[in-house]
Amino acid sequence: MGLKSSLHNLKEKYKGTKMAPAFNAIHTFLYLPNETTHGGTHIKVADDLKRTMNIVIMSLIPCLIFGMFNAGYQHHLALGDIGRATGFFDSAFWNWNNLVIGLWKVLPLVVVSYGVGLAIEFLFAVIKKHEVEEGYLVTGMLVPLIVPIDTPLWMLAVAVAFGVVIGKEVFGGTGMNILNPALTIRAFLFFAYPTWMSGDKVWVHGAVARDKAIAAGENLDAISGETILGALAQGKEVAYSTWDMFYGIIPGSVGETSALLILLGGLFLIFTKIGSWRIMLSSVAGALVMGLIFNGVVSNEWISESSKFYGLMSTPFWHHLLIGGFAFGTVFMATDPVTASQTNKGKWIYGFLIGFISILIRVFNPAYPEGVMLAILLMNVFAPTIDHYVVQGNVKRRMKRLKVKTA
Repeated sequence: MGLKSSLHNLKEKYKGTKMAPAFNAIHTFLYLPNETTHGGTHIKVADDLKRTMNIVIMSLIPCLIFGMFNAGYQHHLALGDIGRATGFFDSAFWNWNNLVIGLWKVLPLVVVSYGVGLAIEFLFAVIKKHEVEEGYLVTGMLVPLIVPIDTPLWMLAVAVAFGVVIGKEVFGGTGMNILNPALTIRAFLFFAYPTWMSGDKVWVHGAVARDKAIAAGENLDAISGETILGALAQGKEVAYSTWDMFYGIIPGSVGETSALLILLGGLFLIFTKIGSWRIMLSSVAGALVMGLIFNGVVSNEWISESSKFYGLMSTPFWHHLLIGGFAFGTVFMATDPVTASQTNKGKWIYGFLIGFISILIRVFNPAYPEGVMLAILLMNVFAPTIDHYVVQGNVKRRMKRLKVKTA
């Protein structure tokens, strides 16, 4: 009660001043607001923005914890300190030594993401004299999960500042942005610092530093941290089983490797009615259709095995759902209620095109064989247009029915 009373007194003391939004945000974050809407035009429901954001964060926590174990596991596996795990419950994976590496590398990413992002949110709230909104709570958790494990903290801080300011605040803040803020941050990192965001060394902790030491003349073994997409794009054989892909015991970004946990998170979001099942299902359908088309091209021998596109084109169409960031992007990025289509028919079109374009980019862009980020950002831009034509189509159909009745 002492802390609550102190915060309440500070809130009253700074009421009406520039610092009021900052103290209101701290008070709201820690305690349930005692303010409710008034008037008959408001819809009163049990959830609010803070509860919605907290539910999404809850669905991301398993991916975060798994990502920490996987970061340490991939590091020790590349060094030869441990053997390859044979299953999801293998002790070689769920080892405390793996978790220590994961905590050491992942927690700083989380701290920088939230620290920089929330500081900018507070700054804009004070300058614009509006309440601090909870929209960045999810973005702050998403960002560490979609970047390579060894991303420099200063680089992440610069990207977060860019994403929050340019991706959200310039449009008016939470609920007004046209691009997903987390993907805006990821896109900035990719185009500003491409050597840190792609290649076969950035996905395993220590691989880049070890290669630099080898180049300097030190007698060390190189670490291979190549992802499945990277190997397939170069026409190489993949040493991972389907179950490895499904469980997520593979190199990749911190939180996007485990299709199992992402699936469970998606079901949780659907159950709580936070995520759109229409977008998720149609994205999967779009990816499968594009994958089937490529498999058909290969099976009809319209493309030779010597082609640089052959590896990913010949990949079984359903494998595209398990590798790369497709599953994570579909569940946690494409369903962003602010940047996605709002109409039910629009959600089907929006999601299908995301899946379709993701696999298209993945196959035809060997330099960057992960297409879901670019596909979602592209469809973020077109989402209002899709909704516009869906609404206009409904209006025209109703006008025709009206004319028939009055005739």
